[in-house]
Amino acid sequence: MTTTLFTGGTIWCGADREPSDALLVVDGVIAAVGATDCAAQLGEGPGDPGAGRDTVDVDTDDADTTAKPGATPDVERVDLAGGFLMPSFGDGHAHPMFGGLEAEGPQVRACASVEEIVAEVARFAAAHPETEWIVGASYDGSLVEGGLFDAHWLDAAVSDRPVVLRAWDYHTVWCNTRALEAAGVTADTPDPELGEIPRRADGTPLGTLREWGAVDLIDAVRPPQSEAERLRSIDRAARYYLERGVTWVQDAWVEPGDVDTYLTAAGNGLDIRLNLALYADPRHFADQLPMMIESRERVRAAASPMLTAETVKFFADGVVENETGALLEPYCSSLHNHGLRVWEGDSLAEAVTAVDAAGFQIHIHAIGDAAVRQALDAIESAIAANGPRDRRPVIAHAQLVDSGDLRRFAELGVIANMQPLWAQLDALMTVLTVPRLGEERADRQYRMRTILDSGGRLAFGSDWPVSSGNPLEGLAIATSRRTADGQPVGGWTPEEIVDLGRALDAYSASVAHQAFADSATAPWGEIRPGASADLVILDDDPRTLTPAQLASLPVRATYLRGSLAAACDR
Repeated sequence: MTTTLFTGGTIWCGADREPSDALLVVDGVIAAVGATDCAAQLGEGPGDPGAGRDTVDVDTDDADTTAKPGATPDVERVDLAGGFLMPSFGDGHAHPMFGGLEAEGPQVRACASVEEIVAEVARFAAAHPETEWIVGASYDGSLVEGGLFDAHWLDAAVSDRPVVLRAWDYHTVWCNTRALEAAGVTADTPDPELGEIPRRADGTPLGTLREWGAVDLIDAVRPPQSEAERLRSIDRAARYYLERGVTWVQDAWVEPGDVDTYLTAAGNGLDIRLNLALYADPRHFADQLPMMIESRERVRAAASPMLTAETVKFFADGVVENETGALLEPYCSSLHNHGLRVWEGDSLAEAVTAVDAAGFQIHIHAIGDAAVRQALDAIESAIAANGPRDRRPVIAHAQLVDSGDLRRFAELGVIANMQPLWAQLDALMTVLTVPRLGEERADRQYRMRTILDSGGRLAFGSDWPVSSGNPLEGLAIATSRRTADGQPVGGWTPEEIVDLGRALDAYSASVAHQAFADSATAPWGEIRPGASADLVILDDDPRTLTPAQLASLPVRATYLRGSLAAACDR
């Protein structure tokens, strides 16, 4: 039996509960909370439970775990040293395999200009002459007006091999001429269903491809990444998340081949909890549902405690920055353009109803207010058709919600999974988003506080690698609505600022609710006896810090089922 006692700091049990001073974990499950109950469990008298027992320093690789004279060797004591222990974080919407794969290609994310991107692609090509296709992500789409990047710029770096770079939004790719030629994309190629091919004045393809239909033209001819690369990406993503205190992640876009890779990873031993959201494509949905059910059964049969596949992911629209987010009123720059509805007519409601009837959880990407309304209507239709049950449907992003639809999140039991890091006036917002929406409409984005105050459930995600997967950076924005340099002083749309306690819950207990964690043998996402010891130790109490300090607060250690999963030097 493994027993661990945590003392010496603040043990945060949730926004609506008082903090505690001690936590006892036995065989990966929380056995007692509070010094008195912990002492009773250990058979000790009042006072400091575990006093005199061996002490473990979780910050160092060479901690002295030798029992001291008089100590009981089967009890480890972790001295929090003034730190802050809380339920570990979850990420309710992300793309871990995409994020892990970015390390396999040119590193363009940090590039601050087109010239830097081109130089990095040239460097990578020279270092990897054997690579037939050069694939990378995530370049900054705001570096060029309208996000329109020219193939000729990449040709200057590599002209003899295809180059394909995904934009930060993962809805757009930038290709060189060789890649367009390999895909057969010419001046005569029509815009595909669910996609756009921006063109030069002479009608030739520019080199930027928007949304799935256009991106699929490249993916159809691009060799897939190897299984070894994909397995490395999962390991890499797990390390990334565990080092940031995250122990559960929703992979919000899983293709059939990805299921095979995840099952292999589970067989090898996963280090993090993952739920797979199987991607529903309106062009192929009639054939997909039986495959989704089969994939779910294969994952269930594998019986890994770390892997589930209980969710189906729908896209209702694209993104505002491409003018593919679906809006009730036209974009400011295109008077007759309301964006892209991925599922036309009643097809989304019909597909959601069918998936719901099969027992899956619904997870819908909806950015624009028209897409959010369509998603809510689809969920309402599924409830009416299939009757009441504990379904916990999710609408991801909910960037722009019409005021008349806000109350429907609570009424329909819909979880708003939002990305707090996006609720700031950064370059992406000011260069690409606000000009498309207009000032008045732009100020109605990311209404997190309003959804909470109306009785809705708010859970947080990152959409990593689209944006940082570090929850502390997201918390800094959620609680201030200010950029890293503190602008604007009072916060952008300050009425939507979320207090720290509820923001911490949105990254922990609410994501656990989204994950149906309470149905597990040992529920996680909370601190109470009987819950799994999925924990994170922060270096300081976040309630005492400014937003700038919060964003850089070190994660000292992450525990998964009571075992140390990641430890970081202070």
